Amino acid sequence: MFAVEEVNRNPNLLPNRTLGFHIYNAYHNDDKILESSLVWLSGQAQTIPNYNCERQAKSVVVIGGANSALTVSMGSLLELYKFPQISYGPFDPLLSDPVQFPSVYQMATSDTSLSLGMVRLMVHFEWTWVGLVTSDDAIGEKFLRDMKEEMVRNYICVAIVQKISISQTMDIDSQQEFLMKIIKSRANVIAIYGDIDSLLSVRFHEKPYFPRKIVWITTSDSDITNKPGAVYFDNFHGALIFSTKTSQMPGFQHFLKTINPLNYPDDIFLEQFWVTTFGCTSNHRKGDGSVCSQNASFDTLSLRYLDKIISFQSYTIYNTVYAVAWALHEMFLVRSEIEPKRHGDNQIIHPWKLHSFLKNIRFNNSAGNQVVLEKKKKSMTNYDILNYVTFPNNTDILVKVGEFIPQAPPGQDFTIQEKAIVWHQWWTKAIPERCSKICGPGFHKKVQKGKPICCFDCVPCPVGQISNHTDREQCMKCSEDQYPDRDRIYCLPKLVIFLDYEEPMGKTLASIAVCFSLLTVLVLWVFVKHKDTPIVKANNRDLSYTLLISLSLCFLCSLLFIGPPTPTNCLLRQTTFGVMFTVAISSILAKTITVVLAFRATRPGSRSRRWVGSRGPISLVVFCTFIQVMLCAIWLLLSPPFPDADTHSDPEHIILECNEGSLIAFYSVLGYMAFLALGSFTVAFLARNLPDTFNEAKFITFSMLVFCSVWISFLPTYQSTKGKMMVAVEVFSILSSSAGLLGCIFIPKCYVILVQPQKNTKKTLKNNT
Repeated sequence: MFAVEEVNRNPNLLPNRTLGFHIYNAYHNDDKILESSLVWLSGQAQTIPNYNCERQAKSVVVIGGANSALTVSMGSLLELYKFPQISYGPFDPLLSDPVQFPSVYQMATSDTSLSLGMVRLMVHFEWTWVGLVTSDDAIGEKFLRDMKEEMVRNYICVAIVQKISISQTMDIDSQQEFLMKIIKSRANVIAIYGDIDSLLSVRFHEKPYFPRKIVWITTSDSDITNKPGAVYFDNFHGALIFSTKTSQMPGFQHFLKTINPLNYPDDIFLEQFWVTTFGCTSNHRKGDGSVCSQNASFDTLSLRYLDKIISFQSYTIYNTVYAVAWALHEMFLVRSEIEPKRHGDNQIIHPWKLHSFLKNIRFNNSAGNQVVLEKKKKSMTNYDILNYVTFPNNTDILVKVGEFIPQAPPGQDFTIQEKAIVWHQWWTKAIPERCSKICGPGFHKKVQKGKPICCFDCVPCPVGQISNHTDREQCMKCSEDQYPDRDRIYCLPKLVIFLDYEEPMGKTLASIAVCFSLLTVLVLWVFVKHKDTPIVKANNRDLSYTLLISLSLCFLCSLLFIGPPTPTNCLLRQTTFGVMFTVAISSILAKTITVVLAFRATRPGSRSRRWVGSRGPISLVVFCTFIQVMLCAIWLLLSPPFPDADTHSDPEHIILECNEGSLIAFYSVLGYMAFLALGSFTVAFLARNLPDTFNEAKFITFSMLVFCSVWISFLPTYQSTKGKMMVAVEVFSILSSSAGLLGCIFIPKCYVILVQPQKNTKKTLKNNT
């Protein structure tokens, strides 16, 4: 009404012509739709195909189709007569087919941003378990396809998909089945998409009951606020509605405030709307109800009624009327230029001739927006996000709580005012809606087998990994210098450790090493002081001195293993230890060989006499030591030890240690010492029963047994320990094996020298002989 009157007042648009309209009812039934279409075509209550006797009031364009089904049903008949049909309902790609529907135009645009906006809302509130309810038509299919793609892209799962057939009346059993599907899906967030009529059966059947309250996300096309007064609608309280942004039509507010059925006595629809809205009838009509006052006006109603009237659908109808007016304007303009002026024929309008003008129509409406009527145009629509709030007195309002503008820069395209939203009484705030509970810090999500990715179990992070946020897909590893705390939420810095002098173990081992080294020096002093006694001279005095000095250095070389590893320490640790122990073991080997040769030298004419002197054993010590020195030199040249940090053995510490470089070289040094020790043990064991007052072969046998036992047990222990304990094991082995050699070989001799000196004389020696 407003658009037609505005066109008729415009002297430049359709001069000397008056634009009018007829209103026909459209039913959700193909037979009724065809009947209404035939009534419109014939102009008679009794339909007569291909006949119309009304010459002055013929319609040339059909504006209709709140949903696609109505447009398709009417189009099948109207297409026979090439009548232009303009749909103001939601855009349907099916109607854009130029072959099947060449005479159908759609005022609404193909919106590609609605699914983006809805998913942005879901992401904002962390809703990952969402149900979808759509109309069972091409529009619903497209919406489902777009929503699923966008939801998958944002890791949101579809809890349930429910399609509702257009014009389907849902009985009680069907409604219960529909509600049970929603209940079983465990989805508390449901997105609805479809035109108003296709969802009537869900909304208006009877008092709907949901055992738990649901947050509905919908659009103004499926307007949940349009309802009869008797319908219980508390279930939709708190719903969020995406309403297409529209421009205000200048003068429309004033038109609404001044409109009255008295001004339109032949308009039965306005009279009925007036009765429904105000509960009274106008003055010029008689009825059972009360008569409205003279001041009755839409201006006195609450804002919610005006919001419903000034909707996107109303704005679309307004543009549609203007599109028809401009098409007629262009057609009359062309006709006046190319045809001679004729009073009769020039007034006849053939509907099919409007197509060429409608296809190319382009104009600016009174709001300043450009209107284009094309078959397959697409646009990025801007939306206001409205909150539907109901009150106990059966009133409701729509409150703007946000907006979605796809063309805006990232970060500014979506805004929402959470504090302005009124949720259902069961929801005190926007709670995340999920298939599974939120995985807290220290846990990560593990998808349940055979279920969507939104259904998962919360599994603790693996060893060495943390999760410091909720809903982590995977845990992350701490850096090498950090380790997870007990709850596996934070990474803590690792402490740097090594066998230090400051700690009790380091102090103890260092003290033992120094004490044994001093003890060895003391034994050497005793031997030097009593160098002329028989027990010192026996078994080569020089070898005894060499053995004691090497043992003293063996004790001291263990100090290289204590303290922070440095390049110098790492180079000297194993090589010094290997060389010093080689000197000690080769000295023992020379001693045992000396005992054997001494007895062989007593035989007349024996050649072994020349090997009994001091040069032979010393040469053996030098030769054996030289081989070990060469092994160590090769080791240092090819792959020398170096300082290293072990970040893996101990989860809470960084262990500073010496990397041996070449393990082959390291075990070659140990193997060579083992070979010498085995040789010394064998020779000493064979010479243990030779008759001699001071025969030390028995002591050497026992000392080598202790030595071999220590180092045989050292290898598996060394391999099974890590960090500073590995170093401590090696230091302990060095000290214990050195102490074994010192104690088994020299303590009995010191006992004789210091406690029983009478046994250490030539006289006693001769008597024993």
